[in-house]
Amino acid sequence: MLRSVKDMQDYAIRATDGTIGHVKDLYFDDAAWVVRYLIVDTGGWLSNRKVLISPFAVGRPDWAEKVLPVSITKQQVKNSPGIDTDKPVSRQHEMDYLGYYGYPFYWGGTSLWGGYASPNLMMTSVGYGAPPGLYGRAPTEGAREAAEAQRHQDDDPHLRSCQEVIKYHIQASDGEIGHVQSLLIEEDTWAIRYLIVNTSNWWLGHEVLIAPQWIHNVSWPNQTISVNLTRQAVQGSPPYDSAAQLDREQETGIYEHYGRAGYWTTEAKSERNRPDR
Repeated sequence: MLRSVKDMQDYAIRATDGTIGHVKDLYFDDAAWVVRYLIVDTGGWLSNRKVLISPFAVGRPDWAEKVLPVSITKQQVKNSPGIDTDKPVSRQHEMDYLGYYGYPFYWGGTSLWGGYASPNLMMTSVGYGAPPGLYGRAPTEGAREAAEAQRHQDDDPHLRSCQEVIKYHIQASDGEIGHVQSLLIEEDTWAIRYLIVNTSNWWLGHEVLIAPQWIHNVSWPNQTISVNLTRQAVQGSPPYDSAAQLDREQETGIYEHYGRAGYWTTEAKSERNRPDR
């Protein structure tokens, strides 16, 4: 199921022993277009400190009550490594954070989360079953991760704010088509499946969906996203109704209109070709 970033604003983050705070933003990986962290304002109980919460910790959301349950305690959040969410998060910061909670490193594989399609699959498939913060890795796994950490400590993690991208201009191959209204995130994988584009300045009263795979270039300084589509192709695409839940039949229609293979087919093929299969 797909959810809008705007709909997730101010969702409560509920730890095993109480509410941690509320979602203020999300960091996504601009290489894979998948959400890596929720930025949570802790409010008065932690002096309005903002903390990162990984999808590794998030359980089944209560969309009706606007609550995201997490499998950590308030004390663990309080003692977690301090990260200034107003500054770029380095790979070393990420390794400190993931190491503190005992989470696997998500980078280095061919899928969205290592070699897996979702954070939950990665956690269960590679055997990370210990409580957060207890470093429950087997010795061989610990040695492997130490080597991995050394190899990737200077990587650029490519983390971007979802709120920053909203309002970015969308440039087709033959002119501007609108601006980013919101992002649609897949519930299980946390992948950004679509940019919701408001075309009001060009095509009044319409919103269209653009998949990240169709992006040609992003100019972060100029706040512009260029896509390999023409304005005519966009204008002829299936209409998007933000008040209705997008289903697979509608998604298939969008991809077929642009002559592209659906992400669900390409990712299924990648999963079947995993070395451990």
